Amino acid sequence: MTIRVLLADDQALLRSAFRVLVDSEPDMEVVGEASDGAEAVRLAKEQGPDVVLMDIRMPGTDGLAATRMISEDPSLAQVHVVILTTFEVDDYVVQSLRAGASGFLGKGSEPEELLNAIRVAAGGEALLSPAATKGLIARFLAQGDGDDGRDPARSERLGALTGREREVLVQVAGGHSNDEIAERLAVSPLTVKTHVNRAMAKLGARDRAQLVVIAYESGLVRPRMD
Repeated sequence: MTIRVLLADDQALLRSAFRVLVDSEPDMEVVGEASDGAEAVRLAKEQGPDVVLMDIRMPGTDGLAATRMISEDPSLAQVHVVILTTFEVDDYVVQSLRAGASGFLGKGSEPEELLNAIRVAAGGEALLSPAATKGLIARFLAQGDGDDGRDPARSERLGALTGREREVLVQVAGGHSNDEIAERLAVSPLTVKTHVNRAMAKLGARDRAQLVVIAYESGLVRPRMD
């Protein structure tokens, strides 16, 4: 199956470079290019891509607003947004995850990292780049809006999870893969995947990236500031 990719960046040169890279892969194709968020949303509706590579800072409707519009549109439930950012310590990163992005990647990443990000996102997994990962997310979630960042509503929803699902959620928030979680909990990777999928369904999460955010916002996992 060919992964359909939409590029959203206000720099034509970068879009051109991304197009060449993506189109060089036998299992991928670029189905559109957008220079701002509004155009990205329009093309997402018209082209139905599997993955949108979304820049954050664009004129008019920025990438954050565009990501939120895509994630909130039921007709675009199959579209996964990967944020591309120049600065991985930008607080927009976490805002983007909260808006519904499947993950983020630095623009300085190696080509193979970008291609892997597309494949991971298309498969419904979370993409948290090695340079940023859970520590960065935790740091910004800890800042919150002047409080401890805890969302009481999400804390209550954790009550729907079984004990094992909560254990798995903690591991997901720690940035561990299914194989790593399986080894840590002495279960099979398939069992872990089942628990992850059930947790996503119960918590209304689109993907693993959203599970990470929920784990921190609910207070299940506390940020580490070291």
